Amino acid sequence: MAFFDVDHTLTTVTTPALFWEYWSTAARTAPLAAGRALPTAAGAAREERNRDYYRLFAGVSATELRRAGARWYAGFRATAQPFLPAPLAALRAHRAAGDPVVLVSGAPRACLLPLARDLGAGLVLGCEQLTDGRGRLTGEITRPMIGAAKADAAAEVMARHGADPANCHAYGDHSSDLPLLRLCGHPTVVGDDPALAGHAARDGWQWLPGVERLVRIHK
Repeated sequence: MAFFDVDHTLTTVTTPALFWEYWSTAARTAPLAAGRALPTAAGAAREERNRDYYRLFAGVSATELRRAGARWYAGFRATAQPFLPAPLAALRAHRAAGDPVVLVSGAPRACLLPLARDLGAGLVLGCEQLTDGRGRLTGEITRPMIGAAKADAAAEVMARHGADPANCHAYGDHSSDLPLLRLCGHPTVVGDDPALAGHAARDGWQWLPGVERLVRIHK
């Protein structure tokens, strides 16, 4: 099995921020987003910022959010360079080899599901947004898919499918992906995160160029 983080591991963008920008302007069907801003509290834990992000969607129809996610992805897919070339090639190589591909991300499932269909990923491990009896989002999630939660979710999938972690691959770009990378026998660091670069150098992990390399190339 091959587990991929999404933002800045596969994609060149931060999906939650771009989707919120889309949702709060072109896709908004009711004034639910008025006055709401992305959580940016300095020093706040990534997990708490993830929860705060999903609270922005309280009261939104889950069906409408899924439709908006599909529309957003269609526009994103048409941009000049939506994906990082090397990680995308790695994903396609895993598919060609018959490895099940799993996306693991704190980004909205409304965006991840069309991406998974497009790239041929068979499973998405993301934040489950809770709904009320009317099919509207409460603003709460079961757990932030950040940090150790990614490794826990991946381990559950491995156990369910009888996969040996030593034979699994993982790709991540941020130090918060470290638990997932450590879980798998074949970790690959994407980009230049200092903490991950140290592990890669010390432990002989694979490395692929990330968004930093694209920025340098296009300067």
